[in-house]
Amino acid sequence: MKTVEMPKMGDTMEEGRILRWIKQEGDPVNKGESLAEVETDKVNIEIESFASGVLRKILVPEGASAPIGAGIALIGAPDEPLPDSLSGNGSVKASATKEMEKGTTASEGSEQTLREAKGDYRAKQTSVQSPTDAGSQGRIFISPIARRIAEEQELDYSRVEGTGPNGRIIKLDIEAALAQKQETLAPSTPARLPILEATEATEIPLTAMRRTIAKRLSQSMQTAPHFYVTSVIDTGKLADLRRQINEYAQKESDPVKVSFNDLIVKAVAIALVRMPQVNVSFAEDRLILKKQVHIGMAVALEQGLIVPVIRNADQRRVLAIARESQRLAELARAGKLRPEDFSGGTFTVSNLGMFDVDSFTAVINPPESAILAVGSITPTPVVVDGQVVVRDRMKVTLSSDHRAIDGATAARFLQEVKRLLEEPFGLLL
Repeated sequence: MKTVEMPKMGDTMEEGRILRWIKQEGDPVNKGESLAEVETDKVNIEIESFASGVLRKILVPEGASAPIGAGIALIGAPDEPLPDSLSGNGSVKASATKEMEKGTTASEGSEQTLREAKGDYRAKQTSVQSPTDAGSQGRIFISPIARRIAEEQELDYSRVEGTGPNGRIIKLDIEAALAQKQETLAPSTPARLPILEATEATEIPLTAMRRTIAKRLSQSMQTAPHFYVTSVIDTGKLADLRRQINEYAQKESDPVKVSFNDLIVKAVAIALVRMPQVNVSFAEDRLILKKQVHIGMAVALEQGLIVPVIRNADQRRVLAIARESQRLAELARAGKLRPEDFSGGTFTVSNLGMFDVDSFTAVINPPESAILAVGSITPTPVVVDGQVVVRDRMKVTLSSDHRAIDGATAARFLQEVKRLLEEPFGLLL
């Protein structure tokens, strides 16, 4: 009998929550097949089986959480007896038991204990029964955020018609179904919404991603003394270069559209190679100088912010950066990022220019020591050779950890980024 453990899927992951079991007890399982969908602090991801056999026992039911390394299921031969006790090698670790005694659930010794734990969990939690458990309809294709909303509002999403790709149920479908349900209930009974009458506010439980964002960014602001330097960049030549690159790129066999952010990522990567003292992490009694240049790009999702990483950005050409950034952004919005897609960053670029934001300051993404906040490109009156002319300008602000980076170093780094963007031909060399 083999124990399936909760895998570690990211540097900051401490536990995972079972959103749904793709395989059910008694189902045959092949090595590499998806077993369950798990919510981590960054993404929802399907975990694969490391062995072939039959899924003999589910130890952690849907909706429950388990720490890394805790047993979540047992795989074995069809006629292989279940262990009398799940202690020792085939147990949910002690830490898992402690966590689940607090309100989730755990598996302990006998099957009877397991049944009691599952019953206790179902008594304490309010969630929709999975349509794939309730009948023989097969797999229901639904986005993670849509499923979460449906479960929180006790909506049977098996009856919702999806309007997403290939009939996938998306957030808008669930919201429309909830609105229709509320209208139906309105004449007779009030809709069941968690409204606090005293404050006229709605309680929204935090997702694992939102909890992690709150924890890590609070830690960043409390432990890393931030300081900020801002520069204004003339983007006239950058816009000309971008237009020429895109005209060329459309003639490629695999056409791609280069964004201003792609060019900024390339400029930052080159600047980090020239000034490696910015590509560092602070570690109490030492600085860790990173040999690779991995640029994170902040992507805003409905459930929070995630930072997929463009690896070895200094070694990639502009078109390769554009293709990789588009691929990562699409995976992020579809909830299909793998742990390796959002870990290991050494510097982050956060761009709010598309939201018509002139400038802002960003919080450093630990363990990195700096982050560049990019504002919108706006026509600005400036004085050139004694004459007032209108030029396209962009404000960028570098947030730095003063424990690792001095003010003069940050200023020189930003100067280098500005020089590369104002004379952008160097990005292609």
